[in-house]
Amino acid sequence: MRRFAALYTELDRSTATLDKRAALVTYFRDAPPEDAVWALWLLSGGKLAKIANTRELREWLSQETGTPEWLFDDCHAHVGDLAETLTLLYDDPPKGVPDVPLHEWVERRLLPIAGRDPALRREAVVNGWKSLCADERLAFNKLLTGALRVGVSQRLVQQALAEMSGVDIARIAQRMLGDWKPTPRFLRDLLDPDELPGDREQPYPFFLASPLEAEAESLGPVEDWLLEWKWDGIRLQLIRRGADIALWSRGEERLDGRFPEIEDAATLLPRDCVIDGELIGWRAGDEQPLPFTALQTRIQRRKPGPKTLADTPVVVLAYDLLELEGRDLRELPLEERRALLEEILGETNDPRVAPSPVVEAGDWTEALALREAARERGVEGLMLKRRASTYQVGRRRGDWWKWKIDPLNIDAVLIYAQAGHGRRSNLFTDYTFALWDGDALVPVAKAYSGLDDKEILQLDRWIRAHTLERFGPVRSVEAVHVFELGFEAVNKSGRHKSGIAVRFPRILRWRHDKTPRDADRLDTLKALAR
Repeated sequence: MRRFAALYTELDRSTATLDKRAALVTYFRDAPPEDAVWALWLLSGGKLAKIANTRELREWLSQETGTPEWLFDDCHAHVGDLAETLTLLYDDPPKGVPDVPLHEWVERRLLPIAGRDPALRREAVVNGWKSLCADERLAFNKLLTGALRVGVSQRLVQQALAEMSGVDIARIAQRMLGDWKPTPRFLRDLLDPDELPGDREQPYPFFLASPLEAEAESLGPVEDWLLEWKWDGIRLQLIRRGADIALWSRGEERLDGRFPEIEDAATLLPRDCVIDGELIGWRAGDEQPLPFTALQTRIQRRKPGPKTLADTPVVVLAYDLLELEGRDLRELPLEERRALLEEILGETNDPRVAPSPVVEAGDWTEALALREAARERGVEGLMLKRRASTYQVGRRRGDWWKWKIDPLNIDAVLIYAQAGHGRRSNLFTDYTFALWDGDALVPVAKAYSGLDDKEILQLDRWIRAHTLERFGPVRSVEAVHVFELGFEAVNKSGRHKSGIAVRFPRILRWRHDKTPRDADRLDTLKALAR
């Protein structure tokens, strides 16, 4: 645990990406494989089965240390992070306690007790507190609470592994897609420089577009770019390799059985291939796609029934061809890949999997006019892709851009706040906003981005001084402050008290010039819903 705790501490204290990557390279180079693979799994977002809930951890620590409940609550409110509070309220053990490796903690001491008798779980957790020094205890408590966030992305971890091993990062990223088990054998195969049989069973890492913040004219002649609509659906890869059909979401989840009509369409493709595209809800004869909220009803059903299939039919709008008959096409120019895609799909002419329409524009002024009319089409704007571009890994600026329409906006009142995560765990940075419905404020959106550091600190101090009630980690506050929120779309929703759901809400600005009574009404937002 000492080596992993030292890595966690170094990553948590560093703000420089290169320093974080260097720390990761050193750790993966020196750590035993059985420890390194668990670190890889945890830093890539893996979480252990719950060992204890928040109430149990608080009670066990209070019983061990004699800390009264009010004092624990006060310390937690001041520190802001449960794992750190638990760490600070327990003394260090005597020097000379032998180190227990990370994999032994996970495999032999924690996982076997998940879901077991409380007394057994308490004994294991307390033994951990007793035997670990402060840095190790913090890492241990982070494992228990599932809050192991240190500002390290999966991409950064993959970069470190590529630097250490010499294996291409695209191969590493591909091998890490989907579910994998943290075993030394997986780590060995992950860093194997040769192509392995399993490499052909995985999807390719997705190439992601970056937001276009400059003027479109700065990209050069419009003729150098392929323009498509930016659909609001589920990004996926459709894979047909022999008798194997698979749909993989960008979230690295296999969607087997959830969209049987698309799997059926894949069996009719004339050749083996891997297609990149967008899955959206769309009824035959409609002029625009169904809202994303309709598609969400399909995501939750692993085996949709006839009514679900009829209520929310789906299609895949394909915009790239990554593999054809076993040949990796990603190094070909987009223009060539697109021509091959249209050729393949033209042989079946199945509307369930069809090319995403190319948007024709004679110049950037015409493209701007099309973009501004995007919302009426039920899309989010335009995608701009350099015709000569290869298909890369992750978010690489320069070749693929998303040129989204300006957000819709409302003025809403702050009513709830919650502490953030990682470096912001001691600050209230997650906010809930409400609109007026008659004389009542009704929650409509949660947002946690858009304020600068100075504003966050100012608002955090105000929240602490003006808390009305506490509901676990959430505080209700006086309805005083108004914020302008931006969002992409509004959809009707039976799952929300307000009856609507907003897409991608974020804070645009703090409206110091407005009082709560100046905030918008719920009816105003409902009028924008599709």
